[in-house]
Amino acid sequence: MPAAMLPYACVLVLLGAHTAEAAGTAGGGRLRWDPHCQQPLANRAPVTALLPPRLEGPWISTGCEVRPGPEFLTRSYAFFPSRLFRAHQFYYRDPLCQEPAHSLVIKGKVRLRRASWVTRGATEADYHLHKVGIVFHSRHALLDIARRLNQTQAGRDCARQLPPARAWVSGALYELLSARAERDCTAALGFTMHELSLVRMQRHLQPQPRARPRLVEELYLGDIHTDQAERRHYRPTGYQRPLQSALHHAHPCPACSLIARSDEHHPPILPAQVALPLHLGGQWVSPGCEVRPAVLFLTRLFTFHGHNRSWEGYYHHFSDPACRQPTFTVYAAGRYTRGTPSTKVLGGTELVFQVTEARVTPMDQVTTAMLNFSEPSSCGGPGAWSLGTERDVTATNGCLPLGIRLPHVEYELFKMERDPLGQSLLFIGQRPTDGSSPDTPEKRPTSYQAPLVLCARAARGPSSEGCCPRVALLPFVLLVLGLAVLQRL
Repeated sequence: MPAAMLPYACVLVLLGAHTAEAAGTAGGGRLRWDPHCQQPLANRAPVTALLPPRLEGPWISTGCEVRPGPEFLTRSYAFFPSRLFRAHQFYYRDPLCQEPAHSLVIKGKVRLRRASWVTRGATEADYHLHKVGIVFHSRHALLDIARRLNQTQAGRDCARQLPPARAWVSGALYELLSARAERDCTAALGFTMHELSLVRMQRHLQPQPRARPRLVEELYLGDIHTDQAERRHYRPTGYQRPLQSALHHAHPCPACSLIARSDEHHPPILPAQVALPLHLGGQWVSPGCEVRPAVLFLTRLFTFHGHNRSWEGYYHHFSDPACRQPTFTVYAAGRYTRGTPSTKVLGGTELVFQVTEARVTPMDQVTTAMLNFSEPSSCGGPGAWSLGTERDVTATNGCLPLGIRLPHVEYELFKMERDPLGQSLLFIGQRPTDGSSPDTPEKRPTSYQAPLVLCARAARGPSSEGCCPRVALLPFVLLVLGLAVLQRL
């Protein structure tokens, strides 16, 4: 059901919400979560949002990032009191960010406008680009950019300004955009800085052993559309992986100092990481409140059973960016196939997930009323919905008002990493920005969502597979009957 059907519709993705209350009341045959996993947000240091955000200062990636495409990059942005900014984007050929391809240096001006009426807790901003330059770190990178430019007539005019591959000079800067010269070749590359049009800044204290807590500042910028053809026109409603302040970042962070000291002529080469096989047995939880495009706030809690390749999960949806005002919870379960290494996204594993069972719990009056006004037998069979009461929607092949379809198949991408503290992280494929489902191999994700954290090992023996499951993703369209007034944290 497309979001355009209602002006206030919220596109909700099932790959996303977990509610601690329902997780703790699972009945016979249901999941019984480790107490440590029941309240993932409670153990997290309190987060403070700064409204309006204070952009001044240097901001950096904390590791190698993956954008849809895939594109592997690191970022280093600096904002000045004059509202001017200088941004560096370093692109790589590999998922470990060790083989630099090219670097962009972007200069311009940004102005904060107002609190967003679409994404609660965010601030809208305007920006203007003054200059964009590119430095190629190999002949291969030069040829790749020239190939992309040559796909359109406007791009071919821009490609003529680049040197032939045989004349490539390491460190030479070539101009892609100049506001003064009224020249812009960035459109031909699909490049924008629309991420600057949505901003959120957060602070929290990171506990330190035998020392005072350390201040950590995070800068969330607008998300990147999963369809490259739409990026020039898309205005973000969600966020990317956050940047952290170069002065106040989490510790340890092996990549932070490398990125902070880099420039377009000297891209950071990140430390090597040990590749981890995908073993998903156990329970995985969101470490904090997550944000998705189209105004979706959620937490997730999954368990994977490697012995029979089955999975179960709770997806808890909220109406606020602190995940304190629940709207509804979905329990889903199903099976998954054995994973295979991805040839498109190096380091990732491809799997196919099937969702065969689902239950819904309305957690606020609006959702409860909406479900009670739905067509008979379209969501859970006869009987009235009541606040906080879970109902099985499997027999009705899902829940039409929420866009849940059963059975449902999705083509997924997974990756596992270990952070500098030794904590296991699980990355699940990024949902399509348009709210659709990756229900064909062609729509399989090429980037990742925010990671989940391992909170409890499998009760049974570890899976013998090299690849394991993920939680099924179901696209949701929540038909919101009214739009809440924008609230500040």
